[in-house]
Amino acid sequence: MMKRFVLLLSLGLATSARAESTADVWQAKCAVCHGGDGKAQTKMGQKESIGDMSRPDWQRARTDAALRKVIAEGDPRNSKMKSFKDTLTPAQMDALVGYIRTMKAPSPP
Repeated sequence: MMKRFVLLLSLGLATSARAESTADVWQAKCAVCHGGDGKAQTKMGQKESIGDMSRPDWQRARTDAALRKVIAEGDPRNSKMKSFKDTLTPAQMDALVGYIRTMKAPSPP
């Protein structure tokens, strides 16, 4: 019984050690176009006229469901925004939506 417990515990630790944080997923999959801060001030972001995710009007104009759909299925208006449904888990996609929601520009004083 103890051996089985130790094995399960070690498998759980190995799995969590391999799990990428949402910030890591963003950097690996999204930042090249959207930038680390979501402002899309990257070469690809400017070339493709990608919107600034930190703008309040951008945030208000998109529901969480709409953001998740674009992450999962890609953007029909921009072929460079590919589908991630085969490379990200549903939990990772949900976490990215939450991550995008943190990209708010500071409110003016």
